[in-house]
Amino acid sequence: MPDTAFASDTAASNASLRAYLHGLPGVDEVGAKARAADLGTRSIKTTAKRQAIDLAVRMVDLTTLEGSDSPGKVRALCAKAAHPDPADPSAPQVAAVCVYSDLVAVAVEALAGTGVGVASVATAFPSGRAPLEAKLADTRRAVADGANEIDMVIDRGAFLAGDYRKVHEEIAAVKEACAGTHLKVILETGELATYDNVRRASWLAMGAGADFIKTSTGKVSPAATLPVTLIMLEAVRDHRARTGRQVGVKPAGGIRTTKDAVKYLVMVNEVAGDDWLDPAWFRLGASSLLNDLLMQRTKLTTGSYPGPDYYTLD
Repeated sequence: MPDTAFASDTAASNASLRAYLHGLPGVDEVGAKARAADLGTRSIKTTAKRQAIDLAVRMVDLTTLEGSDSPGKVRALCAKAAHPDPADPSAPQVAAVCVYSDLVAVAVEALAGTGVGVASVATAFPSGRAPLEAKLADTRRAVADGANEIDMVIDRGAFLAGDYRKVHEEIAAVKEACAGTHLKVILETGELATYDNVRRASWLAMGAGADFIKTSTGKVSPAATLPVTLIMLEAVRDHRARTGRQVGVKPAGGIRTTKDAVKYLVMVNEVAGDDWLDPAWFRLGASSLLNDLLMQRTKLTTGSYPGPDYYTLD
């Protein structure tokens, strides 16, 4: 069921949703960029770097979302997710593998007994442009095949046209179709044009029942950025203060290096608090990040970087 963040349900009028969302405090764009830049300069002590790297690994949603995806490619990705560094059994597993809905059953079988989750992009990813019936059918299939999480995309056209009720109703309907499976709602912030819209879309998604709010599909530029993630972290922090319900955040797309990942971890701690420093509440959507994390991890252990071909390419 949607929560009561703005005293609405799926029958809420568009006028009431608009009044609520446009009544949120405006975002100081200059201030948000400046604070994100400042947080991005923070460093962590060498003694804490290993802990931060391992935490980042555990937060990764290892992703393959290409038209060329095959069962073999998904099985290989699942093997890496469960054992990121076969030469080092102490290397932690990632949080989940994220695939298209028709490959969920392959991933579920490959990851059985590992504890690694299976996420599926559904609802006409990445455009979100399909009838609601098709989106719900896609979601139900992924859940029936064993997905632990659904990553849906909002209808950005409806949102930008001010049809907040349609977006709210679609999120609530997909949440119901999830039948208890966690729902991550992708805002595609690169298409929302303003930081105010990012804040509004965040609150709209949370009010409709999202368990996570996610920046991007990774198919639109810009994808995840520190200022946008800052705004979303403020939103989940304030939402919990207002409603008592905690919602996760997932920046996705363009996060490629350990240095990038650490910047996001610092931001989570400084903006939302350490309650969110857990894979249950913060994820990193990435395909190339994991290899850099593993390289940095090996460097801390051995004093030297492994060769470029040491880890598989995803």
